[in-house]
Amino acid sequence: MTIQWFPGHMAKARREVSEKIKYVDIVFELIDARLPLSSRNPMMDQIVQQKPRLILLNKGDLADKEQNQKWQQYFQEKGYHTLIINAQQNKGVNKIVPEAKKALKEKIERERAKGLKPRAIRAMCIGIPNVGKSTLMNRLVGKKIAQTGNKPGVTKGQQWLRSGTELELLDTPGILWPKFEDQEIGKKLALTGAIKDQLLHLDDLAIYGLSFFSRFYPERLIERYRLTEEETFLPPAELLMLISQKRGYRDDYDRASEMIIQEIRSSKLGPYTLDRWEELGAINDES
Repeated sequence: MTIQWFPGHMAKARREVSEKIKYVDIVFELIDARLPLSSRNPMMDQIVQQKPRLILLNKGDLADKEQNQKWQQYFQEKGYHTLIINAQQNKGVNKIVPEAKKALKEKIERERAKGLKPRAIRAMCIGIPNVGKSTLMNRLVGKKIAQTGNKPGVTKGQQWLRSGTELELLDTPGILWPKFEDQEIGKKLALTGAIKDQLLHLDDLAIYGLSFFSRFYPERLIERYRLTEEETFLPPAELLMLISQKRGYRDDYDRASEMIIQEIRSSKLGPYTLDRWEELGAINDES
């Protein structure tokens, strides 16, 4: 299964972000806490350049809590200001402006020393599709201005949004990159909903998801699908067929695959993290 999705509006958005980055003080990089590395666009370092950056691990409630803490520490050790948030439930969002001020402390102090009047922080929010940018924008602004949707590609243009007197936000569409060098990244993005399902082979994706849960959270499969411990060791394709039978889908593996994917995405199998902190060394070796 080869996964790729880079429609025309993403290429246009990338150009616009590059043009407007000079107008902002700080970049809010929103990533999915379930895949802290795989949901980072590798082109962003080039686009953002030396701008201060606040990394927001969104959907923290959907991710493994222990992994969340490890990844937050990882980014902090890299020199980034970092927060774990849940924009959907408005958790941690109130910490964003104070943390942005910490990241911009030197700049704010320089302006104050020059006698300049304090102004609102200008921030650009970037991230891949379906990572929750529009939901975050609406939370920060306090009303529904940015369009949201539980599917990638909802935001198509750029817009400035005002958040009280302390923050001005430039919203941007979700931007992927032209080619996934590692198809494992494509599968992770697809499993969490960052790529349109119409472009995917759902049975392959369900098998990938089952393989992951068999390895890291087998007890979740046992509980959700009433499996025995021995059955979790079956090859993932056989496991898909077994679950299809148990759920009454018989040989309708497409329907069973769609069900499994949706249950993973909706946390019916509990919180999970696809990018494993303990495998970070192997990830770096491959990059």
